[in-house]
Amino acid sequence: MRTDISTCQVSLDDDTALQHWNGVIHGVLCHGQATGDHLNALLDRSPDFAMGHAMKGLACLMLGRRELVEVAQGACDDAFKKLDLGGATKRERLWCEALAEWLAWKPSNSIAKMEQALVLNPADTISMKLSHGIRFMLGDQKGMLWSIERSIIAHDESHPLYGYALGCRAFALEEVGRYAEAEQIGRRGLDFARDDAWGLHAVAHVYDMTHLTGQGIALIDNFPDAWSHCNNFRFHVWWHKALLHLDQGEIETVLDLYDTKIRDEKTDDYRDFSNASSLLLRLELEGVDVGNRWDELSLLAEKRSNDGCLTFADMHYMLALMGNKTEKGASRLTRHVIETAETNDDVGRVMRTPGVDLSKGIEAFGEADYATAFNFLKGAQPQFQSMGGSHAQRDVFERLTIEAGLRAGRLEDTEQLLGTRTALRGNQEDSFAASRMAKIQELRSGPTLFTAAE
Repeated sequence: MRTDISTCQVSLDDDTALQHWNGVIHGVLCHGQATGDHLNALLDRSPDFAMGHAMKGLACLMLGRRELVEVAQGACDDAFKKLDLGGATKRERLWCEALAEWLAWKPSNSIAKMEQALVLNPADTISMKLSHGIRFMLGDQKGMLWSIERSIIAHDESHPLYGYALGCRAFALEEVGRYAEAEQIGRRGLDFARDDAWGLHAVAHVYDMTHLTGQGIALIDNFPDAWSHCNNFRFHVWWHKALLHLDQGEIETVLDLYDTKIRDEKTDDYRDFSNASSLLLRLELEGVDVGNRWDELSLLAEKRSNDGCLTFADMHYMLALMGNKTEKGASRLTRHVIETAETNDDVGRVMRTPGVDLSKGIEAFGEADYATAFNFLKGAQPQFQSMGGSHAQRDVFERLTIEAGLRAGRLEDTEQLLGTRTALRGNQEDSFAASRMAKIQELRSGPTLFTAAE
């Protein structure tokens, strides 16, 4: 038995294979471009390593693409065949079981398997990262923090992956609103792992949520080592930079980032897509003409709208269909969301709430039926978190709900939503909140002044 960089024993009997497995672990943690190459080389070198097949299947499911479910199932079948050969560790078996649970559309059970692996060895950074990542997709903020706090005690400066563990802790702290701690721990993590894009982005989240836009922009500019090596996660880092510039009203910079960085590669990865569609909608809500940028997104949205794998992804497809006024496509996607909501699994549960009402609300907003849109969006809003993603990512739906309330004349409800949003952001009012509060005051004073003048 050999030991990997997560300090766990693995059933690999080949040093080169172990090097590639360590490359996979490091690549997942730092979002590196070479991760897939290491995984392919690992499976070529050690095709009987069940955990490698499980990693392949789990990676496929994290992409939220319907066509990759079959690939993940094939990886799962291979993994269990390799387990039958004997020699696998308990941790390796738990990973295979985690994949099987997700293929049964119960990723919450996959988390439980990863947590069992962490009971075996709390210093198992990659199992912690997988639990962290799946919880993130399920919107389990408290669970993210609970899990990392159990594991962090087994990580110290001598652990080869200490910095990445701190990056995960920083993000979990940010998502539960402990911003000062998140900033401190995230920056400390970068001292140990300068290529930790996740840790860098955790600190960027802090600056976005607390309206420290200049500090956020400087952070990203000054730490290129954290994102220059990345896979498509670098697009997300640039998306964060665009949000910070948007808060400063620097529209030309935002559009340039969109064209040259965020959407330079026209992928249909749902994470890249969500960066793009949510940014365009934010711009339009600020009255910016985004030209024909919706066109390619709406075409991709129509192609992907039958995925039904992830509510978060489907709702961003809806944004593009609404943005490009593709009414038939939006109606089809809403029907598909309603159908998926009837399934009795984790995906169906989130499609039911908040998916159905959110989809109907976005569709109604696109039809300029703001009263209906607000009713649906406000009904869905308390459950936005269960879609997964971060506060920053879900904020596009908060903004849409608030805008619908303004346009529907629901001023008291809208003001309450704005207050809740600002409280979540450390009671720091950003430019969006300030402008909408000013609009509410304008709308309230207008009729009164008119009546007085009469």
